[in-house]
Amino acid sequence: MWVAVVSAGGTGGLLRELDAAGKPAGPVEAAPELGAAVARWERAGPPRWVLTAVAQEYPSLLDAGVRLDRCHDLLLTEALLLGHAGRWGAPRSLAAAWARLSGGVVPDDPVPASRQLQPALFEPAAAGMPAGVDPLQAVTAVYADQRRRMAALAPAGRMRLLAAAESACALAAVEMGRVGMPWRADAHDALLSELLGPRPVAGARPPRLAELAERISAAFGGRPVNPDSPADVLRAFAREGIALASTRSYLLREVEHPAVPALLAYKELSRLHTAHGWNWLETWVHEGRFRPEYVVGGVVTGRWASRGGGALQIPRTVRRAVVADPGWVLVVADAGQLEPRVLAALSGDIAMAEAAGVDDLYEGLAERAFGGDRARAKLALLSAMYGGATGGAAELLAILHQRFPVAMAHVEAAARAGEEGRLVRSHLGRTCPPPGQRWREAQAVAGGPGADAEAERAAVQRGRERGRFTRNFIIQGTAAEWALILLATLRQRLAGTDAELVFFQHDEVIVHCRRELAEEVTEAVTGAAEAARRLMFGDTPVRFPVRVAVAERYSDAK
Repeated sequence: MWVAVVSAGGTGGLLRELDAAGKPAGPVEAAPELGAAVARWERAGPPRWVLTAVAQEYPSLLDAGVRLDRCHDLLLTEALLLGHAGRWGAPRSLAAAWARLSGGVVPDDPVPASRQLQPALFEPAAAGMPAGVDPLQAVTAVYADQRRRMAALAPAGRMRLLAAAESACALAAVEMGRVGMPWRADAHDALLSELLGPRPVAGARPPRLAELAERISAAFGGRPVNPDSPADVLRAFAREGIALASTRSYLLREVEHPAVPALLAYKELSRLHTAHGWNWLETWVHEGRFRPEYVVGGVVTGRWASRGGGALQIPRTVRRAVVADPGWVLVVADAGQLEPRVLAALSGDIAMAEAAGVDDLYEGLAERAFGGDRARAKLALLSAMYGGATGGAAELLAILHQRFPVAMAHVEAAARAGEEGRLVRSHLGRTCPPPGQRWREAQAVAGGPGADAEAERAAVQRGRERGRFTRNFIIQGTAAEWALILLATLRQRLAGTDAELVFFQHDEVIVHCRRELAEEVTEAVTGAAEAARRLMFGDTPVRFPVRVAVAERYSDAK
């Protein structure tokens, strides 16, 4: 059973039951209290809800004490379908989808607002719709059209699975932002004081950074050098007869100079102070929780992003502050070697799939093709996935081509498509963006009259850059799909328990639960990983092992 729901603003809304094709199957129900009406349908069903945009509409339902079991997010699905049709980045709002369906003028998407800045924000579905248009009719018509478009895509069912997983994860993202990750402000403050010294007055450097800055200046002969200014640091090295292209750490490590150790230490601690220092702690941690705003599908490959707080970039040092509540634990799970395993399953290369049927894929490859040398096997496969072909990588890639020709042909075909400006797709159908402006300009100049060798080289270079992107897109995008299905499945398995999903990043998920539930949650995680493997790839010999650790502190989950 499907139910279309539309907010009329405030607390009220409209609901209507739909059939399997998305057509109306019942009368319109006016709900002065939308949360109460949705809760009643959930108890009777639960149905799959058709929402305009989960990120905007679900928070108000959670405020009313209603948790949705399943849904279809029109906005996220429209973006997937537009991308598949080669219209990546086109407006995807309900108003835009309705305009395309009804032949109207397609409006631009509104600028997304942050719930962190406006916690009471709730955009009604009718926002941006032309006057006189019934918003429930628009929701219903757009949903039916999306089902029709998905049914027309081959292979059958894959886009529907992707839309369902992404919609379910949109629910999880809102719930995670609401629950928050357990965070000990006192532990965070203690580690900052340990590493940086006592908190300084506003505008001043922490004592440890001030000390390192003095050491850096002393190493350059006592002349003041501002380590926060890359230009100042480069000039200081130039005065010493050392030319550097930038102050990146990997370049500094190649330089023999007494200032380098202090500079490297300064850069690391400065990042901590800037990204997760005392200001961050006061802004983002309240009542023992870090509550970021996750953006589902915020990266072109389908990975998540976040608005503010650096939710997906928590340094290992700072993880010491992520501490479970008393009597609770963190169940931390991550999928090892996910992208290489995805390549084995995605390509259908039998030999590589057999190598990926063991706990350590790189050891499996090493035994079959690299004389047991795991390091060479890992370098070879990473080069194949990310486009490295210089130095020793070329020899290793030749071995891969010989021993695993189907897998290598798969990534090479994706790279050629990118170089030629064509689109590539993940296993379930997420589609890469079209070539960018620089690619088009380079190709136009190279193909124009009087093109010289420099123009040809520029075109080739841009083509290779795009080829490296599309080569990895099919793998990273498919890996993101596997992770989405794992998260959506895990959310279902944890429903009705005290366990809380509190973090998700690429191939890692954290569940906060009572200690006595840890074993049950661990089984739920491993079961969800296996379900994701079957749903994505069927009866493949490729294994997708998930390492699970139970700890009171995130930093101890090793």
